[in-house]
Amino acid sequence: MKKSFSNKSLMTSFVISFLLICNSNILGQSNKSNETFVVPAGGNTWLVDNISDTIKVITDNGITNWAKIENKFRIYFKLTKVGKLQLSLNAKVYSGESKIKCSINGQSYEVKINNTDFKDIFICNIDIIQPGYQYIEIEGIEKSDNVFAEINSVLLSGDVTEGKVYFVHDDFYWGRRGPSVHLSYQIPEEVREVKWFYNEIKVPEGEDVIGSYFMANGFAFGYFGIQVNSETERRVLFSVWSPYETQNPDEIPEEYKIELMDKSDGVYSGEFGSEGSGGQSYLKYNWKAGSVYKFLLKGEPTNNNHTIFTAYFFAPEVGEWKLIASFNRPFTDSYLTKLYSFLENFHTETGNISRKAFYTNQWVCDSQNNWYELTKAKFTADATARKDARMDYTGGIEYGEFFLKNCGFFDETTKIDSWYSKNPQNNKPNIDFSRLK
Repeated sequence: MKKSFSNKSLMTSFVISFLLICNSNILGQSNKSNETFVVPAGGNTWLVDNISDTIKVITDNGITNWAKIENKFRIYFKLTKVGKLQLSLNAKVYSGESKIKCSINGQSYEVKINNTDFKDIFICNIDIIQPGYQYIEIEGIEKSDNVFAEINSVLLSGDVTEGKVYFVHDDFYWGRRGPSVHLSYQIPEEVREVKWFYNEIKVPEGEDVIGSYFMANGFAFGYFGIQVNSETERRVLFSVWSPYETQNPDEIPEEYKIELMDKSDGVYSGEFGSEGSGGQSYLKYNWKAGSVYKFLLKGEPTNNNHTIFTAYFFAPEVGEWKLIASFNRPFTDSYLTKLYSFLENFHTETGNISRKAFYTNQWVCDSQNNWYELTKAKFTADATARKDARMDYTGGIEYGEFFLKNCGFFDETTKIDSWYSKNPQNNKPNIDFSRLK
C-alpha cells in the first residue's frame, strides 16, 4: 500500500508539473507576441507646420479641442524590429460622428469615430520593413460636431513589439522638449588655473530652429551662448547661478545674490529661476546661421571669497569684442572649472524639428597668460535621453570638428559618455586682454 501510494503521488506531481510548465510557456509566448504598447498622445504628438496652435490642441491629456480641418498631427514612436504592426487609437467624439484620416509609411486609412466615451478603435495592420522612428499622421475629413475628436493614445501591437519600443512614457514637458546633449572638455593636466575659456560656434543654415540654445561656454557656475527665441528675436545669453539653491530667485538671501558689476549698453540684466536661480544677462542680437561666432569667458577670484565672471561676444558682422556682462558670485573662490558646451531645445512646440551646431576651436588661458588648446571631449546627455524617452540625439566629431545634434526623430544615436578626440588646429586666439572693457 505504501509503495502504491508513493507511485501515484509521483505520477500526480509529474502531471501537475508538466501542465504548469506547458501553461507557463504558452502564457510567455502569448505575452511576448501580443504585448500592446500604449503611446500617450500628450507626450508624443506635434502639429505639422503650425507651432502657434500647439498649446491650444495638444495637452498632457492628448489631442483636444481639435476644431480646425487644417490641423495635422504626427504621433511618434521608435521600433527596433520589423514585421507586422497593428495600430489602434484610443479616442472619442463629443457627439455625432467624425471621419479622420490616419497615415503611416505612405498608406492612408479612413476611420469613423462615433463613440462618446474613450474607446480603442482599430486603424490597420501594416508591415514595417525598416526599423527606426515611425509616425502616424492624423488629419480631419469631416465632423458633425465643432470638434473632430479627442485622442488619448495610440496602441501598438503585433510582431514589432517583440523588439524594444521607444516613446515618451511620462514627464511630457521634458519629453516634448527633446533630449539635451553636451560636450565636456578635458583640460590638459598641466593647467592649474583657467582664467579664460575661448570657444567658437557655427550653426549651419537651416539648423537655427526656434527654441534652440547653442551654449558655447559652460562652467561650474553658469553658461554662455546664443539662442533662437522666436521668428523675430535672437539672443546672446550669459547666466551665473547663485550659491543659494532654490528655483525661486525671490528666496535668495541678499548675501547670496549674484551682483552685476558691469554690462554694455543694450544688454538686459536681471534674475532667473526654475532651473536653479541667479543672475542673467542677454543681448538681443540677430546672429546668422552659417557664420562663426566667438565666445570668451573670464573667471577670476577676488581674494575675499568672491569670484567675478565676465563674458565677451565677438560677431564677425561687428568685428570687435563686446562685453555682455560681468557678475560677482559670493562664497566662491575659484577660477573656471568643469568646462562644457551643450545644445538644448526650450520650446516644446519644436521638439519634432532637428537642430545642429559645430563647436570649434576651444582654448583655455591660465592665470599666467599661457594658452592651451582643448582637443578631447566627452559626449553626454540629459535624463530624457538616459531613460530612453527620446533616442534622437548624437554628437562627437564631424569634418574634424566637435558637433551636437538633437530632436527631429532621426535614427542615429550616439553612445552616452563616449570620448572623442580631434586633431589640434593650432589656431590660437589673437586677443589683447588689455583692450577688453
